[in-house]
Amino acid sequence: MSKKSRKKSSKTSSGSPTAKKKTAKTRAATQTRSAKTQRTPARKSTGTIAKAGSHKAASKQLKSSKSAAPPATAKSALAEGQKAPAFRLPRDGGDVVTLADYAGRKLVLFFYPRADTPGCTREAIDFTRLVGAFAAAGTAVLGISADPLKAQEKFRDKHRLGVPLISDEKHEMLEAYGAWGQKSMYGKSFLGILRTTVLVGADGKVARVWRNVRVDGHADEVLEAARSL
Repeated sequence: MSKKSRKKSSKTSSGSPTAKKKTAKTRAATQTRSAKTQRTPARKSTGTIAKAGSHKAASKQLKSSKSAAPPATAKSALAEGQKAPAFRLPRDGGDVVTLADYAGRKLVLFFYPRADTPGCTREAIDFTRLVGAFAAAGTAVLGISADPLKAQEKFRDKHRLGVPLISDEKHEMLEAYGAWGQKSMYGKSFLGILRTTVLVGADGKVARVWRNVRVDGHADEVLEAARSL
């Protein structure tokens, strides 16, 4: 082969500037298409995940808003001067107690949240301490909560309580006397027993109502009110 032929052949080979440019463009185009092919599913996958996450968040928020809905409100509160609602419920020892059992006598009804808890224990002990003074004032005393009879009897025996304890597990009397309603604790709302005391006169009408009772000195205050009737 002549020198001219060799030079021409070497110029048109893959090592020529023109060939190198074409090869570089082809490689770049191939890499671009490959990158697009790889990125496309990733974008779709990210969008799908984001959409699913948004749907879950909305669903969670909806459920949260439903669970955060306030519970049903309690029945209307009992008013002074109103006829005391009748009741018939079991008491510690297995007997049944009714409002009619105390006809013609003054009657104190103290509603407490739960047997053998600190505040309820102090309150029951205070009324027990004054039970003789209440009797001298022609007044009977009954304690009421939603605890079952066994819990009431255990409460009575442990603290030697001297007042009858009524069990209102269905909340019928509690609602009738306005001692069942919405409460809040640690930022949460729920239905429960509101510490309440009701003084019923000998005429069968509500003479006095104490709501949101503070235990300290309460029994003594109720005694004075019963003496003044």
